[in-house]
Amino acid sequence: MTAVEEPGLPGRIVLLTASHRVAPGLLSWPAWETLRAADLVLCPDPGHPQLPYLREAGVPVEISAPDAQELVEACEGGRTVVVLPSGEGDRRLTDGLARLAGSGRVQMPDLELLPGSYDLPGARLLDLVQVMDRIRRECPWSSQQTHKGLAKYALEEAYELVEAVEEGDRDELREELGDVLLQVVFHARIAEEDGEEPFSIDDVAGGIVEKLIHRHPHVFGSERADTPEEVKEHWLRMKAVEKQRASVTDGVPLGQPALALAAKLASRTRTAGLSVPLPSGEGVGYRLLALAVAAEASGVDPEAALRAAARAYRVAIRAAE
Repeated sequence: MTAVEEPGLPGRIVLLTASHRVAPGLLSWPAWETLRAADLVLCPDPGHPQLPYLREAGVPVEISAPDAQELVEACEGGRTVVVLPSGEGDRRLTDGLARLAGSGRVQMPDLELLPGSYDLPGARLLDLVQVMDRIRRECPWSSQQTHKGLAKYALEEAYELVEAVEEGDRDELREELGDVLLQVVFHARIAEEDGEEPFSIDDVAGGIVEKLIHRHPHVFGSERADTPEEVKEHWLRMKAVEKQRASVTDGVPLGQPALALAAKLASRTRTAGLSVPLPSGEGVGYRLLALAVAAEASGVDPEAALRAAARAYRVAIRAAE
């Protein structure tokens, strides 16, 4: 039902926006109410994704791209006009309305911006996937990359992320997290093209969701964990069931930094309740191993500790230059 026109009333303009990351047709109830009650619904784009759903719901839509003056005139008599903005015309229309309002020569209708749908948390990840897909198809460099060729970048970005954490720079941290995320999305996009065992970013995300739920029975199940230590026990127990490893050293990457490797082996050994004597030797490596094991046992990350000491050493060097 449309409103009865009354001379002299300025009317109402409603700019109805919707997130392109939400499936078209999934509009809010206020948006549907406004559309059904409007005197006129305008859309400048005949290919607008909302059009089929509006027509299916019985909402008549006129394909038109009015300028600001024409839109104001369409509201005369107290009419409500809903506009579905689309593309580059959005700024032209809003700028035109602002100029008319600022001129003081026109009785302006009420202007309302009505969000018809909102982004859910994580929605921008959809943009990242789409951008990566296009880059993979159209960029001469990116289209030729392989998992092996990109491996070094994943390592570099991980180190830069650690440095940003240690520096405490929030802007740098946000940027480096993005760079690490790019590596994940890039590898997943390449994996889609595998002729024998393809998988996608959705498979990657689905796998980690299942793993997190399984390893947190105190959150998603009936078990309890009131301390961080109990949480770690749950995690290790669930992980052992999943992996079915023959040795506590299985799954420890040998390519990681040496101090981190030593600490990881020590942690696995201690958690398993094993008593393993350290190998004897006179070299620096054996002494560093003993220090790393002792640090891990006392709750100190030897890799982080040495990095902190090295950073202090760098400051001293610079001061001496």
